[in-house]
Amino acid sequence: MTELSPRGRLKIHLGYAAGVGKTFKMLDEAHELQRQGIDVVIGYFEPHGRKDTITKAEGLETVPRRQIPYRGATFEEMDTDAVLRRRPQVCLVDELAHTNVPGSERNKRWEDVQVLLDAGINVITTLNVQHLESLNDQVRDFSGIRVRETLPDWVVKQADEVVMVDLPPEALLNRLRRGAVYASEKANQALENFFKESTLAALRELALRQAAHEVDMRQVAQDAVEGSHVVPADSGAAMASNSREAADRILIHVTAHPATAALIRRGRRVADFLRADCFAVFVHGEPELHDIPTGQRETVERHLNFARNLRIETRLLQGRDLAKTLVDFAHLHGITQILLLRPQRRDWSNVLGRNLVQQVVRMARDIQVTIVAERRR
Repeated sequence: MTELSPRGRLKIHLGYAAGVGKTFKMLDEAHELQRQGIDVVIGYFEPHGRKDTITKAEGLETVPRRQIPYRGATFEEMDTDAVLRRRPQVCLVDELAHTNVPGSERNKRWEDVQVLLDAGINVITTLNVQHLESLNDQVRDFSGIRVRETLPDWVVKQADEVVMVDLPPEALLNRLRRGAVYASEKANQALENFFKESTLAALRELALRQAAHEVDMRQVAQDAVEGSHVVPADSGAAMASNSREAADRILIHVTAHPATAALIRRGRRVADFLRADCFAVFVHGEPELHDIPTGQRETVERHLNFARNLRIETRLLQGRDLAKTLVDFAHLHGITQILLLRPQRRDWSNVLGRNLVQQVVRMARDIQVTIVAERRR
């Protein structure tokens, strides 16, 4: 991560909670690059008042932040244009999943990072695993908290390097109680929410699994072309490539039901772990959606756009027979797994064996059909 290229390289310091040391590690790496004569600047970093982190930033050039007025207050965001004008070899950008204040040129900080990468600037950044979009429902289920700031999984998949920054939950809780993570009032709030030991343990397991998955996705090989690699906690560097052709293909059935968003996340996660192609398909009796009630049409379009944002290929299929249309598409495109929502209520069509799930299972005997229930807290 020392030379400008047609596209910059992305390195992510991955953690499972605030205070594990992601920003500190990023700054420490920046000092080492600086000692090697590399031109490195801070585009944005958030110390949260932590003295050791603030001290660690000393001696590193910081690009002044952009001041943005919003609702009578002034907020600070990374000045992407200023970084482009400065054009360093390496730029540090903290909190990749951050949502920019309204009035910013781009909605999310990861979108700003894409601009820097496209300009040939290398970026080192930080991210907590719970901000991955595909994990949103899973994190809510065990923590009771819906994470609002998320980013598509493909942003992490495109990273050239992912470093797992680890700290045992007990040590993190000790840091929190000592005031080394947040001020006392905010620390007490944290202890009542994400910083419960059981939640931290579950988040840490997710982060470790994600790091292991990144290694597997890149197929550890010392002679990998391009030299992409991932470094999980204390395991050393692993060289890998993404050259294996996907053998599996996933089909996600899109409906207007609210649980479809969770189904799409589930499908994206399954596809990533299987290295599979993924389709999100909506079936309608007409070639367009105009005759669907406005509320349902908007929901379906929102689900399809959500799938596209996760880099899932979407299709609008015309067909009066829903099950046959889905299964015909599956056979035509070599689908190996179909994901469906479980029927929401028991009615006569269920009793008579005519509901969608039963029809698809009966017609697609050569395809794995996964029925996903809506989880309710």
